[in-house]
Amino acid sequence: MQYRIRRRLQGLMLTILVCTLSAQGQIVTEPAAERLPPQLSDVGIEQRLNQQLPLDLTFKDEAGNPVPLRKYFQPGKPVVLSFVYFTCPMLCSEVLSSMAGALRFVKFDAGREFQVLTVSIDPRDTPQTASAAKHKYLAIYGHPGADAGWHFLTGDNRAITQLANAAGFHYRWDAHSKQFAHAAGIMLVTPDGRIAKYYYGARYIPSDLRLGLIEASENRIGTAADQIVLYCYHWDPRTGRYGAIVSRVIQVSGGLTLLILCGLLWFLFRSYPTRTAPTSPPRNASTKNASATPEPLGNAIRRLS
Repeated sequence: MQYRIRRRLQGLMLTILVCTLSAQGQIVTEPAAERLPPQLSDVGIEQRLNQQLPLDLTFKDEAGNPVPLRKYFQPGKPVVLSFVYFTCPMLCSEVLSSMAGALRFVKFDAGREFQVLTVSIDPRDTPQTASAAKHKYLAIYGHPGADAGWHFLTGDNRAITQLANAAGFHYRWDAHSKQFAHAAGIMLVTPDGRIAKYYYGARYIPSDLRLGLIEASENRIGTAADQIVLYCYHWDPRTGRYGAIVSRVIQVSGGLTLLILCGLLWFLFRSYPTRTAPTSPPRNASTKNASATPEPLGNAIRRLS
């Protein structure tokens, strides 16, 4: 009996110790990349910031027309780039739905302030499947005129591989599952075709996309308020999110406080002056008062006589 109690106490103490060490982050776990199956070791998204994309590659649009990639890169208009395949059963739909939903709440319009390119990594995809995907996700996006701003492209294996490698998007065909193994993420590209930012996962924040578009456009879109926000926030390439710079937030807050105080003092000075200039009575009023003064009695008697 005592042996069982001792064993249970030892097990309880060991459990508490393990939980404590885990909470303090002292247990070293094997990196996620090392736990991946060997066939997925080279699948992922590699950051290649400022990498120039090969804009001379040719793809097919939703109507089946051959188009050079350069056609979609215009001065002042950044590009949102995504790699998917249109027969993907799950992950690609999550990426495109989340991207369309996030861009829906961005006050820029695809085709006017920026372009969107969705490129299939499956050379078996056709313009027909691309057209069906475009119809589906434009309905989620919901901005008028987006048909001319969001393009779904298909191409041959050579063009797809060159573009994906330049962007750092690594994928692999899995013959067992008959699917492509790939990571989830989208990219922002400058108007001249250089990689500007990576957004990881299948959930995107509208404010992050808006600020990223402003930066990628070299501040050619957006408002003065956006520039203030960009001054206070910086892009963290490790997390794929914008984060506040405390020192800049303090500077901006101090400047706004000083501006408000100066405005308040100016208002008080104008509304309640400390000195007033002496005023003279109106000329008509002085004349009226003079005529109303009683005439001396002696003058009145002499006048009557």
